[in-house]
Amino acid sequence: MGSTRARIAIDAMGGDHAPGEIVAGALRAQEELGVEVFLVGDPDRINASSHHATASLPLEIIPAEGTIEMDEEPLTALRRKPRASINVAMDLVRKKQADAVVSAGHSGAAMAAGLLRLGRLRGIDRPAIGAVFPTMIAGKPVIILDVGANVDCRPKFLEQFAVMGSVYSQYVLGISEPKVGLLNIGEESSKGNDLALRTHQILQKNSRIAFVGNAEGRDILSGNFDVIVCDGFVGNVLLKFAEAVGEVALQILRQELPQGLHGKLGTSLLKANLRRIKQRMDHAEHGGGLLLGVAGVCIISHGSSQAPSIFNAIRLAREAVDNRVLDRIQANYVESEQESAVGNQQADG
Repeated sequence: MGSTRARIAIDAMGGDHAPGEIVAGALRAQEELGVEVFLVGDPDRINASSHHATASLPLEIIPAEGTIEMDEEPLTALRRKPRASINVAMDLVRKKQADAVVSAGHSGAAMAAGLLRLGRLRGIDRPAIGAVFPTMIAGKPVIILDVGANVDCRPKFLEQFAVMGSVYSQYVLGISEPKVGLLNIGEESSKGNDLALRTHQILQKNSRIAFVGNAEGRDILSGNFDVIVCDGFVGNVLLKFAEAVGEVALQILRQELPQGLHGKLGTSLLKANLRRIKQRMDHAEHGGGLLLGVAGVCIISHGSSQAPSIFNAIRLAREAVDNRVLDRIQANYVESEQESAVGNQQADG
């Protein structure tokens, strides 16, 4: 790679608060995380927005022309705007000039650009967006995938999601033997629609994952599962609902705790605890979702991301790069193919 530091290309024009909040988060990340950041976008707008932030380290700006708007059809827009910021950022990874991409822009465009520019990893039919959620067990998150990349899925797609999620959970989240669950309407293997029934059978037979059965909605945040797989339609609804619940819970705490003199005193005493609660519940603290399955590290952040969320997205990208997540996913499939070939030879013999 040439550089020992992770090099992160940021789509500076993507998101509701671009480029100002994107630049602020990138500046902080380069200062605190030891990464090399490239801001991709309109140099004039980026420079005009950066006077609100200070940094001892300069950021390199990579010129781009335009962005993919939220109301545009991704594939059509990407082809019509080859120099759009997300295309240029992906090209940096394709050319080995950057190690990862972070974007808070059009999520569909980011996924499509990743597929068109970088291609899929060997053995992966459909990439998935993995989102990390807190659980009731402190320090033990769960990764859920897919949360929006694939509305319609086949059982083999969900099997691939389970393998990719297990690799990520093991090497980035630090879970030695990730427990995999299939999101369903009941814990019994006979429950669910045709997709759930067929997927359950496939996951049971996969020796490369620790499949422990179905996970109901109430199990998602229990800490009993480390990886939960579902199709992108269900996953995206779940993601948006969880974000809303977190915001409501934080707002209730802000409203109720300061009531009266005792409340104000208690709030002051509990300030450190409340900060930790926010870190565990606020989706901005997790930075975004990792697009697993494309041949490059891509982080898709929430469209409303502000500086803290961008900072955490860059941290997430660095962790994926440093822990060689893509190499490990690819190695897993190479080993699986080799085992299948040996098994076929023995069967033929």
